Amino acid sequence: MEKVISLALPFFGLIFLGVAAGKIRKIPASGLDWMRFFVIYIALPALFFRLLAKTPIEELTNVAYVSATTFATYCAFAIAFLVGILASRGNIPEATIQALVGAYSNIGYMGPGLTLAVLGQSAAVPTALIFCFDNILLFTLAPLMMAIGGTEDEPPLKTAITVLQRIFTHPFIIATIAGVLAAAVEFQPPQALETLLTFLSNAAAPCALFAMGVTVALQPMGRIPLELPVVLLVKLVVHPIIILTLLLWIGGFDPAWVATAVLMACLPPAANVFVIAQQYGVYVQRASSAILIGTVLSTVTVTAFMYAITNDILPMQ
Repeated sequence: MEKVISLALPFFGLIFLGVAAGKIRKIPASGLDWMRFFVIYIALPALFFRLLAKTPIEELTNVAYVSATTFATYCAFAIAFLVGILASRGNIPEATIQALVGAYSNIGYMGPGLTLAVLGQSAAVPTALIFCFDNILLFTLAPLMMAIGGTEDEPPLKTAITVLQRIFTHPFIIATIAGVLAAAVEFQPPQALETLLTFLSNAAAPCALFAMGVTVALQPMGRIPLELPVVLLVKLVVHPIIILTLLLWIGGFDPAWVATAVLMACLPPAANVFVIAQQYGVYVQRASSAILIGTVLSTVTVTAFMYAITNDILPMQ
């Protein structure tokens, strides 16, 4: 337990330092813009590129793993969507945001920092693969369901082009593609570039976690809907159980890859859920509440999964 606390305390400590800073010091939200830019466009892409470029190319083409983890995320989305449909009495746009709360883990800001801290370098490749394909899935499902629900006025072709642009211009995905290509040609960066990438990689997790805490603190606390506990149960508990069950059923995966998938799935809802809710003007205040409450609850659930993984309570193969 001491080992788990030593891993979890710094991780969640950075988040809650950000929350405290956001509550105590009344700095406008725009003050975070450069921090977000550094994290999203520079530090985390450098981390993904550096880790993937050093990975044997055969490890980066594990179709079975990608298919299983992405399908598990889709299952969590579908379950939460059904909960949302029942709670909203058939309102597809609201149910879509609730489905994102139940399926869209905070895999960008929290994922790499957590998996690499708990599992080391062996978690790098599965972390990047889950990030890319989960984002592709959810970037596609959100506008599709909003179009079905009648909130998307663009023609289908323009919507498809917009989805592709969001996928292939995302800095994390660009960095992942570049890392895969570098691994394929066995690219060795000059020492000066390698040192710069190391500096940026080391800064990625602390800056991302602190920025996430401030972001959560600055988001308004809206009304807590009755369905929120069920949707958060899907996100924090059901999602990782689905992934673990699927990977064990298929079999043959490295235990570190299975553990990475469970940790990525048990993370709280991503801040992007609030961004998407704002974009469509649907479920905005309640999405903010879901992220805040989910992040607080995850201190218990994520720590529990970390304990179960590090003490061999959960089977990993």
